[in-house]
Amino acid sequence: MHGDRLQVGGRAEKRREIGGGRFASVERSALGVLTPRELEVFSVLPDGEGNRELARRLGIAERTVKAHLTSITRKLGLRSRVEAALLSAEWSDELRPDPKGLDRP
Repeated sequence: MHGDRLQVGGRAEKRREIGGGRFASVERSALGVLTPRELEVFSVLPDGEGNRELARRLGIAERTVKAHLTSITRKLGLRSRVEAALLSAEWSDELRPDPKGLDRP
């Protein structure tokens, strides 16, 4: 899959392989295609909770969590929730809000 093109936000980006080539990732700029709620769901994926627990934690319906996960994997060109969770863990610093409530430079 190395070298394949991926449409993200109307532009083609080159995929890069991570995790020993087990799955393809996209550039961090692709986070811009996710809605604020999708980013919120994406950011808690590495915690390993199931859809029901995520729904309770985020105050949304389980069906809504599933819909967001489907949208996230589609928009980022991922094949599964596991890939999304691994990518979220890799990008955790970008996904966490600034602890002091200040914007990052």
